[in-house]
Amino acid sequence: MTIYPAIDIRGGRCVRLLQGRADQETVYAEDPAAVATGFRQAGSIWVHVVDLDGAFAGEPRNGTAVRAVVAQGLRVQLGGGLRTRAAVEQALGLGVARVVIGTRAAESDAFVGELVQAFGERIAVGIDTKNGQVAVKGWVADSGLSALDLARRMDALGVRTLIHTDIGTDGMLTGPNLTAQEAMLAAGRANVIASGGVSRREDVIALAALARREPRLDGVIVGKALYEGRVDLADLLRLAA
Repeated sequence: MTIYPAIDIRGGRCVRLLQGRADQETVYAEDPAAVATGFRQAGSIWVHVVDLDGAFAGEPRNGTAVRAVVAQGLRVQLGGGLRTRAAVEQALGLGVARVVIGTRAAESDAFVGELVQAFGERIAVGIDTKNGQVAVKGWVADSGLSALDLARRMDALGVRTLIHTDIGTDGMLTGPNLTAQEAMLAAGRANVIASGGVSRREDVIALAALARREPRLDGVIVGKALYEGRVDLADLLRLAA
């Protein structure tokens, strides 16, 4: 199981939003690249990056900061505002290892299918859910779609990685929604990266136990708990290994 430490970028800075709410922002660092360097020094191979401005605006806004993170030598998984093929190609051109399609995946199977045909496993789909329904456009709109139905559609298109975020637990430090993650794993054949709620090392131990039962649980994204010192990245990497 892979640990994906998270960097959310807004206005060029490293921040966290409580349950994705733009008015509930905490700034943790002025330089996302320096944060990425710390993750690499702790032993991480991957970093999960979200362009929050891009997610709200519908197009990437923090390319300079993303490029600087890529330059630190980590494999970057990037989401936020990637709603056109041109935006996806631009992100991959920055050296990003994997891009995450969110809003457009809920809107157009054809768009996702075209990207999977062109870029294969470098295309992941983010399924952000609240009460089983998919939220889009930076979590400010309800798509009216069932999360599990969307997962099945993406599976049929050949998407190999789903990032499943439980909005109700994101940033709340209340523990991950294991039941929801198990349901997502059962919905298809794609690997699943869990996101939301990790607050202590025991949460990662529980997810690692689930990964032993369900090997398609590829990893977990950890954000606020790292920034607030509730968990240690090097320790989590040892647990996951």
